[in-house]
Amino acid sequence: MDLSDWVDRWAGFQPGKTAVHFEGADISYGALAERVALAAAVLRQRLGVRRGDRVAWLGYNHPELLVLLFACARLGAIFLPLNWRLAPAEHAYMIKDASPVALFVEPDFQAGIDGVRGQFGTAQLVAVGGERAGWLSAAALMDSEDRLAGPQGAGYADPLVICYTSGTTGAPKGAVLTQGALLWNAVNSAHMHDLTSADRVLTTLPMFHVGGLNIQTIPALHAGATVVLHPKFDATATFDAIARHRITLTVLVPTQIKLMLDHPRWPGYDLASLRCISTGSTLVPEALIRAVQERGIPLIQVYGSTETAPIAAYQRIGDDSCKLTSTGCSAIHCTIRIVDPVGNDLPVGVSGEVLVKGPNVTTGYWNDEHATSQALRDGWFHTGDIGHLDADGYLFIDGRHKDMIISGGENIYPAVLESILADCDAIQEAAVVGRPDDHWGEVVCAVVVPRQPDSLTREQVLGLFRDRVARYKHPREVVFVDHLPRNAMGKLKKDEVRRMVRTYAEAHQPEHGTT
Repeated sequence: MDLSDWVDRWAGFQPGKTAVHFEGADISYGALAERVALAAAVLRQRLGVRRGDRVAWLGYNHPELLVLLFACARLGAIFLPLNWRLAPAEHAYMIKDASPVALFVEPDFQAGIDGVRGQFGTAQLVAVGGERAGWLSAAALMDSEDRLAGPQGAGYADPLVICYTSGTTGAPKGAVLTQGALLWNAVNSAHMHDLTSADRVLTTLPMFHVGGLNIQTIPALHAGATVVLHPKFDATATFDAIARHRITLTVLVPTQIKLMLDHPRWPGYDLASLRCISTGSTLVPEALIRAVQERGIPLIQVYGSTETAPIAAYQRIGDDSCKLTSTGCSAIHCTIRIVDPVGNDLPVGVSGEVLVKGPNVTTGYWNDEHATSQALRDGWFHTGDIGHLDADGYLFIDGRHKDMIISGGENIYPAVLESILADCDAIQEAAVVGRPDDHWGEVVCAVVVPRQPDSLTREQVLGLFRDRVARYKHPREVVFVDHLPRNAMGKLKKDEVRRMVRTYAEAHQPEHGTT
Protein backbone atom coordinates (compact mmCIF):
# COMPACT_ATOMS: atom_id res chain seq x y z
CA MET A 1 0.00 0.00 0.00
CA ASP A 2 0.98 3.63 -0.44
CA LEU A 3 -0.41 6.99 0.61
CA SER A 4 -2.45 7.44 -2.57
CA ASP A 5 -4.58 4.45 -1.56
CA TRP A 6 -6.30 6.71 0.97
CA VAL A 7 -7.87 8.72 -1.83
CA ASP A 8 -8.94 5.62 -3.76
CA ARG A 9 -10.46 3.99 -0.69
CA TRP A 10 -12.48 7.06 0.24
CA ALA A 11 -13.54 7.41 -3.39
CA GLY A 12 -14.99 3.92 -3.03
CA PHE A 13 -16.82 4.70 0.20
CA GLN A 14 -18.02 8.22 -0.64
CA PRO A 15 -17.26 9.15 -4.27
CA GLY A 16 -19.54 12.19 -4.29
CA LYS A 17 -18.41 13.74 -1.02
CA THR A 18 -16.32 16.92 -1.25
CA ALA A 19 -12.67 16.21 -0.56
CA VAL A 20 -11.36 19.72 -1.33
CA HIS A 21 -13.20 23.02 -1.77
CA PHE A 22 -11.10 25.67 -3.52
CA GLU A 23 -12.07 29.08 -4.90
CA GLY A 24 -15.76 28.28 -5.15
CA ALA A 25 -15.41 24.81 -6.65
CA ASP A 26 -15.80 21.39 -5.05
CA ILE A 27 -13.57 18.44 -5.86
CA SER A 28 -15.17 15.17 -4.78
CA TYR A 29 -13.22 12.17 -3.55
CA GLY A 30 -14.10 10.43 -6.79
CA ALA A 31 -12.77 13.34 -8.86
CA LEU A 32 -9.67 13.63 -6.67
CA ALA A 33 -8.90 9.94 -7.24
CA GLU A 34 -9.21 10.51 -11.01
CA ARG A 35 -6.88 13.52 -10.87
CA VAL A 36 -4.27 11.58 -8.88
CA ALA A 37 -4.37 8.71 -11.39
CA LEU A 38 -4.02 11.19 -14.28
CA ALA A 39 -1.17 13.07 -12.62
CA ALA A 40 0.68 9.84 -11.86
CA ALA A 41 0.42 8.84 -15.55
CA VAL A 42 1.62 12.27 -16.71
CA LEU A 43 4.57 12.26 -14.30
CA ARG A 44 5.72 8.82 -15.39
CA GLN A 45 4.84 8.71 -19.09
CA ARG A 46 5.30 12.32 -20.17
CA LEU A 47 7.85 13.69 -17.71
CA GLY A 48 9.83 10.51 -17.10
CA VAL A 49 9.51 10.53 -13.30
CA ARG A 50 10.66 7.28 -11.70
CA ARG A 51 10.87 5.94 -8.17
CA GLY A 52 13.11 8.15 -6.05
CA ASP A 53 12.93 11.11 -8.48
CA ARG A 54 11.93 14.53 -7.16
CA VAL A 55 8.99 16.65 -8.30
CA ALA A 56 8.87 20.28 -7.10
CA TRP A 57 6.02 22.76 -6.64
CA LEU A 58 6.40 26.53 -6.35
CA GLY A 59 3.11 28.27 -5.77
CA TYR A 60 0.38 29.10 -3.30
CA ASN A 61 -1.93 26.56 -1.71
CA HIS A 62 -3.72 24.77 -4.55
CA PRO A 63 -5.48 21.42 -5.05
CA GLU A 64 -2.84 20.46 -7.63
CA LEU A 65 -0.21 20.56 -4.88
CA LEU A 66 -2.14 17.80 -3.11
CA VAL A 67 -2.72 15.91 -6.36
CA LEU A 68 1.01 15.92 -7.12
CA LEU A 69 1.88 14.76 -3.62
CA PHE A 70 -0.44 11.74 -3.87
CA ALA A 71 0.74 11.05 -7.43
CA CYS A 72 4.34 11.02 -6.19
CA ALA A 73 3.32 8.61 -3.44
CA ARG A 74 1.88 6.25 -6.07
CA LEU A 75 5.12 6.31 -8.06
CA GLY A 76 7.49 6.22 -5.10
CA ALA A 77 8.72 9.67 -6.14
CA ILE A 78 9.55 12.52 -3.76
CA PHE A 79 7.55 15.74 -3.57
CA LEU A 80 9.37 19.03 -2.95
CA PRO A 81 7.12 21.97 -1.92
CA LEU A 82 9.12 25.20 -2.19
CA ASN A 83 8.55 28.19 0.06
CA TRP A 84 7.06 30.87 -2.21
CA ARG A 85 8.13 33.57 0.25
CA LEU A 86 11.81 32.99 -0.49
CA ALA A 87 13.89 34.92 -3.01
CA PRO A 88 14.62 33.29 -6.40
CA ALA A 89 18.27 32.80 -5.43
CA GLU A 90 17.12 30.78 -2.43
CA HIS A 91 14.84 28.71 -4.64
CA ALA A 92 17.76 28.06 -6.98
CA TYR A 93 19.85 26.69 -4.11
CA MET A 94 17.16 24.18 -3.13
CA ILE A 95 16.38 23.17 -6.72
CA LYS A 96 20.07 22.56 -7.40
CA ASP A 97 20.39 20.57 -4.16
CA ALA A 98 17.34 18.35 -4.73
CA SER A 99 17.63 18.14 -8.57
CA PRO A 100 13.93 17.66 -9.35
CA VAL A 101 12.98 16.08 -12.66
CA ALA A 102 10.09 18.54 -12.97
CA LEU A 103 9.24 21.89 -11.37
CA PHE A 104 5.60 23.04 -11.40
CA VAL A 105 5.35 26.84 -11.01
CA GLU A 106 2.40 29.20 -10.63
CA PRO A 107 2.39 32.50 -12.61
CA ASP A 108 3.56 34.81 -9.80
CA PHE A 109 6.88 32.93 -9.56
CA GLN A 110 7.66 32.00 -13.16
CA ALA A 111 9.67 35.13 -13.96
CA GLY A 112 11.78 34.62 -10.84
CA ILE A 113 12.59 31.04 -11.85
CA ASP A 114 13.43 32.16 -15.39
CA GLY A 115 15.89 34.62 -13.84
CA VAL A 116 17.82 31.94 -11.96
CA ARG A 117 17.33 28.86 -14.15
CA GLY A 118 21.01 28.96 -15.11
CA GLN A 119 21.91 28.34 -11.46
CA PHE A 120 20.37 24.86 -11.25
CA GLY A 121 20.19 21.75 -13.39
CA THR A 122 17.89 20.52 -16.11
CA ALA A 123 14.54 20.41 -14.34
CA GLN A 124 11.61 20.45 -16.75
CA LEU A 125 9.72 23.69 -16.07
CA VAL A 126 5.94 23.35 -16.06
CA ALA A 127 3.72 26.44 -16.07
CA VAL A 128 0.66 26.02 -13.85
CA GLY A 129 -1.93 28.46 -15.16
CA GLY A 130 -1.39 30.09 -18.52
CA GLU A 131 1.49 29.57 -20.95
CA ARG A 132 5.12 30.65 -20.80
CA ALA A 133 7.70 30.60 -23.59
CA GLY A 134 10.14 27.74 -23.23
CA TRP A 135 8.03 26.02 -20.58
CA LEU A 136 5.73 23.04 -20.67
CA SER A 137 2.06 23.71 -19.99
CA ALA A 138 0.43 21.87 -17.08
CA ALA A 139 -2.94 22.17 -18.80
CA ALA A 140 -1.59 20.58 -21.99
CA LEU A 141 0.14 17.80 -20.08
CA MET A 142 -3.03 16.97 -18.16
CA ASP A 143 -5.10 16.86 -21.35
CA SER A 144 -4.70 13.11 -21.53
CA GLU A 145 -6.79 9.96 -21.39
CA ASP A 146 -4.04 8.08 -19.57
CA ARG A 147 -4.52 6.93 -15.99
CA LEU A 148 -2.13 5.21 -13.63
CA ALA A 149 -4.29 3.62 -10.96
CA GLY A 150 -3.62 0.98 -8.36
CA PRO A 151 -0.32 -0.16 -6.77
CA GLN A 152 2.91 0.70 -8.58
CA GLY A 153 5.35 -0.90 -6.17
CA ALA A 154 5.77 2.05 -3.81
CA GLY A 155 5.06 1.80 -0.10
CA TYR A 156 5.16 3.47 3.28
CA ALA A 157 8.94 3.02 3.59
CA ASP A 158 9.56 5.20 0.53
CA PRO A 159 10.60 8.83 1.06
CA LEU A 160 7.78 11.14 -0.01
CA VAL A 161 8.46 14.74 1.01
CA ILE A 162 11.52 16.95 1.29
CA CYS A 163 10.83 20.09 3.31
CA TYR A 164 13.67 22.56 3.48
CA THR A 165 14.32 24.21 6.80
CA SER A 166 17.04 26.73 7.58
CA GLY A 167 19.95 25.42 9.60
CA THR A 168 21.73 27.28 12.37
CA THR A 169 24.49 28.07 9.88
CA GLY A 170 21.92 29.57 7.53
CA ALA A 171 22.29 26.84 4.89
CA PRO A 172 18.90 25.23 4.12
CA LYS A 173 18.55 21.55 5.02
CA GLY A 174 16.05 19.26 3.35
CA ALA A 175 14.30 17.10 5.94
CA VAL A 176 13.17 13.84 4.33
CA LEU A 177 9.83 12.41 5.44
CA THR A 178 8.65 8.96 4.37
CA GLN A 179 5.12 7.99 3.41
CA GLY A 180 4.99 6.20 6.75
CA ALA A 181 5.91 9.40 8.56
CA LEU A 182 2.87 11.11 7.05
CA LEU A 183 0.69 8.12 7.91
CA TRP A 184 1.67 8.05 11.58
CA ASN A 185 1.50 11.85 11.76
CA ALA A 186 -2.08 11.58 10.46
CA VAL A 187 -2.88 9.07 13.20
CA ASN A 188 -1.38 11.44 15.78
CA SER A 189 -3.51 14.27 14.36
CA ALA A 190 -6.67 12.15 14.52
CA HIS A 191 -6.05 11.57 18.22
CA MET A 192 -5.18 15.22 18.85
CA HIS A 193 -8.32 16.57 17.19
CA ASP A 194 -10.74 13.62 17.42
CA LEU A 195 -10.67 14.02 13.64
CA THR A 196 -13.33 12.11 11.66
CA SER A 197 -14.92 12.11 8.21
CA ALA A 198 -17.59 14.48 9.57
CA ASP A 199 -15.06 17.30 10.03
CA ARG A 200 -14.62 20.32 7.80
CA VAL A 201 -11.04 21.60 7.96
CA LEU A 202 -9.96 25.10 6.87
CA THR A 203 -6.37 25.34 5.62
CA THR A 204 -4.89 28.83 5.38
CA LEU A 205 -1.31 28.10 6.46
CA PRO A 206 1.05 27.62 3.50
CA MET A 207 1.47 23.96 2.65
CA PHE A 208 5.17 24.35 1.91
CA HIS A 209 5.36 24.14 5.71
CA VAL A 210 4.66 20.82 7.40
CA GLY A 211 2.32 22.77 9.67
CA GLY A 212 0.03 23.72 6.80
CA LEU A 213 0.43 20.39 5.06
CA ASN A 214 0.40 17.89 7.90
CA ILE A 215 -1.22 19.16 11.10
CA GLN A 216 -4.71 18.88 9.60
CA THR A 217 -4.75 18.90 5.77
CA ILE A 218 -3.28 15.49 4.92
CA PRO A 219 -4.79 13.95 8.09
CA ALA A 220 -8.22 15.24 7.01
CA LEU A 221 -7.91 13.38 3.70
CA HIS A 222 -6.79 10.28 5.59
CA ALA A 223 -9.97 10.57 7.67
CA GLY A 224 -12.27 11.21 4.70
CA ALA A 225 -13.07 14.75 5.87
CA THR A 226 -13.50 17.89 3.74
CA VAL A 227 -10.68 20.42 3.32
CA VAL A 228 -11.56 24.03 2.52
CA LEU A 229 -8.35 25.36 0.99
CA HIS A 230 -7.33 29.02 0.72
CA PRO A 231 -4.37 30.11 -1.44
CA LYS A 232 -3.15 32.43 1.33
CA PHE A 233 -4.35 33.65 4.69
CA ASP A 234 -6.75 36.56 4.77
CA ALA A 235 -8.64 37.36 7.99
CA THR A 236 -11.88 38.42 6.29
CA ALA A 237 -11.87 35.36 4.02
CA THR A 238 -11.22 33.18 7.06
CA PHE A 239 -14.26 34.56 8.87
CA ASP A 240 -16.35 34.08 5.71
CA ALA A 241 -15.24 30.47 5.30
CA ILE A 242 -15.87 29.51 8.92
CA ALA A 243 -19.47 30.69 8.70
CA ARG A 244 -20.22 29.57 5.14
CA HIS A 245 -18.70 26.08 5.38
CA ARG A 246 -19.38 25.52 9.08
CA ILE A 247 -15.70 24.84 9.68
CA THR A 248 -15.00 22.56 12.64
CA LEU A 249 -11.17 22.63 12.75
CA THR A 250 -8.43 24.98 11.65
CA VAL A 251 -4.78 25.75 12.40
CA LEU A 252 -3.72 29.35 12.95
CA VAL A 253 -0.30 30.53 14.13
CA PRO A 254 -0.29 33.29 16.78
CA THR A 255 0.24 36.06 14.22
CA GLN A 256 -2.88 34.97 12.33
CA ILE A 257 -4.85 34.70 15.58
CA LYS A 258 -3.83 38.25 16.48
CA LEU A 259 -5.15 39.47 13.10
CA MET A 260 -8.42 37.65 13.78
CA LEU A 261 -8.69 39.17 17.27
CA ASP A 262 -8.08 42.67 15.88
CA HIS A 263 -10.72 42.23 13.16
CA PRO A 264 -14.04 44.03 13.75
CA ARG A 265 -15.91 40.73 13.22
CA TRP A 266 -14.24 38.96 16.13
CA PRO A 267 -16.50 40.01 19.04
CA GLY A 268 -19.84 38.84 17.64
CA TYR A 269 -19.28 36.84 14.46
CA ASP A 270 -20.71 33.32 14.18
CA LEU A 271 -17.87 30.96 15.08
CA ALA A 272 -20.07 28.37 16.76
CA SER A 273 -19.12 25.59 14.35
CA LEU A 274 -15.48 25.56 15.52
CA ARG A 275 -14.66 22.71 17.86
CA CYS A 276 -11.21 24.18 18.41
CA ILE A 277 -8.36 26.16 16.89
CA SER A 278 -4.92 24.54 16.86
CA THR A 279 -1.82 26.68 17.17
CA GLY A 280 1.93 26.39 17.48
CA SER A 281 5.19 27.28 15.65
CA THR A 282 6.27 29.59 18.48
CA LEU A 283 5.71 30.25 22.15
CA VAL A 284 2.04 31.22 22.48
CA PRO A 285 1.32 34.21 24.76
CA GLU A 286 -1.04 33.42 27.61
CA ALA A 287 -3.07 36.55 26.87
CA LEU A 288 -3.70 35.26 23.34
CA ILE A 289 -4.92 31.91 24.65
CA ARG A 290 -7.31 33.57 27.09
CA ALA A 291 -8.65 35.96 24.43
CA VAL A 292 -9.67 33.02 22.23
CA GLN A 293 -11.08 31.09 25.17
CA GLU A 294 -13.24 34.08 26.09
CA ARG A 295 -15.08 33.54 22.79
CA GLY A 296 -15.84 30.01 23.91
CA ILE A 297 -13.35 28.40 21.49
CA PRO A 298 -10.70 25.96 22.77
CA LEU A 299 -7.20 26.90 21.61
CA ILE A 300 -5.00 23.81 21.70
CA GLN A 301 -1.26 23.76 21.14
CA VAL A 302 0.90 21.42 19.09
CA TYR A 303 4.66 21.00 19.41
CA GLY A 304 7.02 19.69 16.79
CA SER A 305 9.24 20.63 13.89
CA THR A 306 9.73 19.97 10.22
CA GLU A 307 11.73 16.90 11.21
CA THR A 308 8.82 15.42 13.20
CA ALA A 309 6.27 15.85 10.37
CA PRO A 310 5.46 17.91 12.67
CA ILE A 311 3.24 16.44 15.41
CA ALA A 312 5.36 15.33 18.38
CA ALA A 313 3.30 16.58 21.33
CA TYR A 314 -0.06 18.24 21.68
CA GLN A 315 -2.94 19.28 23.83
CA ARG A 316 -6.43 17.88 23.39
CA ILE A 317 -9.62 19.82 23.96
CA GLY A 318 -9.78 20.52 27.68
CA ASP A 319 -6.01 20.61 28.17
CA ASP A 320 -6.01 24.27 27.12
CA SER A 321 -7.87 25.07 30.34
CA CYS A 322 -6.02 22.92 32.89
CA LYS A 323 -2.53 23.19 31.30
CA LEU A 324 -2.77 26.64 29.79
CA THR A 325 0.84 27.20 28.68
CA SER A 326 1.83 23.59 28.04
CA THR A 327 2.31 22.22 24.54
CA GLY A 328 0.68 18.99 25.73
CA CYS A 329 1.71 15.36 26.13
CA SER A 330 3.74 13.18 23.81
CA ALA A 331 1.79 12.27 20.67
CA ILE A 332 0.14 8.88 20.85
CA HIS A 333 2.81 7.45 18.53
CA CYS A 334 5.79 9.45 19.84
CA THR A 335 8.13 9.36 22.81
CA ILE A 336 9.71 12.48 24.30
CA ARG A 337 12.73 12.69 26.58
CA ILE A 338 14.30 15.64 28.37
CA VAL A 339 18.07 15.22 28.65
CA ASP A 340 21.13 17.04 29.95
CA PRO A 341 24.09 17.94 27.68
CA VAL A 342 25.55 14.42 27.94
CA GLY A 343 22.27 12.65 27.25
CA ASN A 344 21.12 11.71 30.76
CA ASP A 345 17.38 11.81 31.40
CA LEU A 346 16.33 14.67 33.67
CA PRO A 347 13.71 14.50 36.42
CA VAL A 348 10.31 16.16 36.41
CA GLY A 349 10.51 19.95 36.38
CA VAL A 350 14.15 20.15 35.28
CA SER A 351 14.82 21.76 31.90
CA GLY A 352 16.94 20.20 29.22
CA GLU A 353 17.01 19.43 25.51
CA VAL A 354 13.84 17.93 24.03
CA LEU A 355 14.40 14.64 22.18
CA VAL A 356 11.74 12.93 20.05
CA LYS A 357 11.43 9.36 18.74
CA GLY A 358 8.63 7.96 16.62
CA PRO A 359 7.68 6.63 13.17
CA ASN A 360 6.84 10.19 12.09
CA VAL A 361 10.43 11.42 12.55
CA THR A 362 12.62 12.27 9.55
CA THR A 363 15.04 9.71 8.18
CA GLY A 364 17.60 12.48 7.76
CA TYR A 365 18.59 15.49 5.67
CA TRP A 366 18.87 15.32 1.91
CA ASN A 367 22.52 15.22 0.78
CA ASP A 368 23.75 16.09 4.28
CA GLU A 369 25.13 13.13 6.22
CA HIS A 370 26.86 15.35 8.77
CA ALA A 371 23.69 17.22 9.72
CA THR A 372 21.82 13.90 9.84
CA SER A 373 24.35 12.38 12.23
CA GLN A 374 24.17 15.44 14.46
CA ALA A 375 20.37 15.49 14.64
CA LEU A 376 19.62 11.76 14.76
CA ARG A 377 21.43 9.72 17.38
CA ASP A 378 20.37 6.24 18.48
CA GLY A 379 16.98 6.80 16.87
CA TRP A 380 16.32 10.04 18.75
CA PHE A 381 15.83 13.39 17.04
CA HIS A 382 17.64 16.15 18.92
CA THR A 383 15.43 19.21 18.57
CA GLY A 384 17.77 21.77 20.12
CA ASP A 385 14.74 23.13 21.99
CA ILE A 386 14.79 23.45 25.77
CA GLY A 387 11.84 22.22 27.82
CA HIS A 388 10.67 20.32 30.86
CA LEU A 389 7.95 17.86 31.80
CA ASP A 390 5.59 18.22 34.74
CA ALA A 391 4.44 15.41 37.00
CA ASP A 392 1.54 14.62 34.64
CA GLY A 393 3.82 14.25 31.61
CA TYR A 394 2.91 17.59 30.01
CA LEU A 395 5.65 19.32 28.05
CA PHE A 396 6.54 22.96 28.60
CA ILE A 397 8.92 24.67 26.17
CA ASP A 398 11.30 27.04 27.94
CA GLY A 399 13.29 28.19 24.93
CA ARG A 400 14.25 27.42 21.34
CA HIS A 401 17.35 26.97 19.30
CA LYS A 402 19.15 29.79 20.99
CA ASP A 403 19.52 32.13 18.09
CA MET A 404 16.48 31.30 15.98
CA ILE A 405 13.91 34.04 15.41
CA ILE A 406 10.27 33.18 14.69
CA SER A 407 8.45 36.05 13.03
CA GLY A 408 4.88 35.53 11.87
CA GLY A 409 5.32 31.77 12.11
CA GLU A 410 8.43 31.77 9.89
CA ASN A 411 11.77 30.45 11.18
CA ILE A 412 14.64 32.88 10.65
CA TYR A 413 18.23 32.08 11.55
CA PRO A 414 20.54 35.05 12.07
CA ALA A 415 23.72 33.53 10.62
CA VAL A 416 22.84 34.09 6.96
CA LEU A 417 21.77 37.69 7.69
CA GLU A 418 24.95 38.32 9.67
CA SER A 419 27.01 37.04 6.74
CA ILE A 420 25.36 39.62 4.47
CA LEU A 421 26.23 42.39 6.94
CA ALA A 422 29.79 41.06 7.21
CA ASP A 423 30.20 41.48 3.44
CA CYS A 424 29.77 45.26 3.77
CA ASP A 425 33.07 47.09 4.07
CA ALA A 426 31.43 49.96 5.94
CA ILE A 427 30.41 47.63 8.79
CA GLN A 428 33.00 46.69 11.39
CA GLU A 429 30.88 44.03 13.05
CA ALA A 430 27.22 43.20 13.38
CA ALA A 431 24.77 40.86 15.05
CA VAL A 432 21.18 39.90 14.30
CA VAL A 433 18.71 39.08 17.08
CA GLY A 434 14.98 38.93 17.61
CA ARG A 435 12.94 41.32 19.69
CA PRO A 436 9.52 40.36 21.11
CA ASP A 437 6.66 41.95 19.19
CA ASP A 438 2.93 41.84 19.91
CA HIS A 439 1.98 41.46 16.26
CA TRP A 440 4.63 39.20 14.70
CA GLY A 441 5.79 37.32 17.79
CA GLU A 442 9.30 38.57 17.09
CA VAL A 443 10.87 41.05 14.71
CA VAL A 444 14.37 40.87 13.27
CA CYS A 445 16.83 43.50 14.50
CA ALA A 446 20.29 44.23 13.11
CA VAL A 447 22.80 45.62 15.60
CA VAL A 448 25.59 47.32 13.66
CA VAL A 449 28.98 48.81 14.50
CA PRO A 450 29.99 51.15 11.63
CA ARG A 451 33.67 51.45 10.75
CA GLN A 452 33.27 55.22 10.83
CA PRO A 453 30.78 57.00 13.12
CA ASP A 454 27.68 58.27 11.33
CA SER A 455 28.86 56.71 8.06
CA LEU A 456 25.80 54.52 7.57
CA THR A 457 22.07 55.10 7.52
CA ARG A 458 19.28 52.70 8.41
CA GLU A 459 18.18 52.65 4.77
CA GLN A 460 21.66 51.70 3.58
CA VAL A 461 21.81 48.76 5.98
CA LEU A 462 18.35 47.53 5.02
CA GLY A 463 19.28 47.86 1.35
CA LEU A 464 21.97 45.20 1.78
CA PHE A 465 19.28 42.53 2.06
CA ARG A 466 17.32 43.51 -1.02
CA ASP A 467 17.16 40.64 -3.53
CA ARG A 468 19.45 38.57 -1.30
CA VAL A 469 16.92 36.91 0.99
CA ALA A 470 13.15 36.74 1.32
CA ARG A 471 11.41 39.91 2.45
CA TYR A 472 10.17 38.41 5.70
CA LYS A 473 13.78 37.80 6.77
CA HIS A 474 14.76 41.47 6.40
CA PRO A 475 15.47 43.33 9.65
CA ARG A 476 12.74 45.74 10.72
CA GLU A 477 15.02 47.68 13.00
CA VAL A 478 18.65 48.78 12.81
CA VAL A 479 20.45 49.70 16.02
CA PHE A 480 23.81 51.47 15.71
CA VAL A 481 26.24 50.89 18.58
CA ASP A 482 29.91 51.60 19.36
CA HIS A 483 30.78 47.98 20.07
CA LEU A 484 29.30 44.52 20.54
CA PRO A 485 29.63 42.75 23.89
CA ARG A 486 32.02 39.79 23.84
CA ASN A 487 33.46 37.49 26.48
CA ALA A 488 37.13 36.96 27.29
CA MET A 489 37.40 34.43 24.45
CA GLY A 490 35.96 36.90 21.96
CA LYS A 491 32.62 35.09 21.67
CA LEU A 492 29.65 37.35 21.05
CA LYS A 493 27.30 37.57 24.03
CA LYS A 494 23.95 37.39 22.27
CA ASP A 495 21.93 37.71 25.48
CA GLU A 496 23.49 41.11 26.11
CA VAL A 497 22.82 42.11 22.49
CA ARG A 498 19.16 41.23 23.02
CA ARG A 499 19.08 43.39 26.15
CA MET A 500 20.60 46.26 24.16
CA VAL A 501 17.84 45.89 21.57
CA ARG A 502 15.13 45.85 24.23
CA THR A 503 16.57 48.99 25.79
CA TYR A 504 16.63 50.67 22.39
CA ALA A 505 13.04 49.57 21.68
CA GLU A 506 11.83 51.08 24.95
CA ALA A 507 13.26 54.42 23.91
CA HIS A 508 12.10 54.35 20.29
CA GLN A 509 8.78 53.50 18.68
CA PRO A 510 9.47 50.47 16.43
CA GLU A 511 8.36 50.56 12.83
CA HIS A 512 6.13 47.77 11.52
CA GLY A 513 6.05 46.70 7.89
CA THR A 514 4.62 43.69 6.15
CA THR A 515 6.15 40.29 5.77
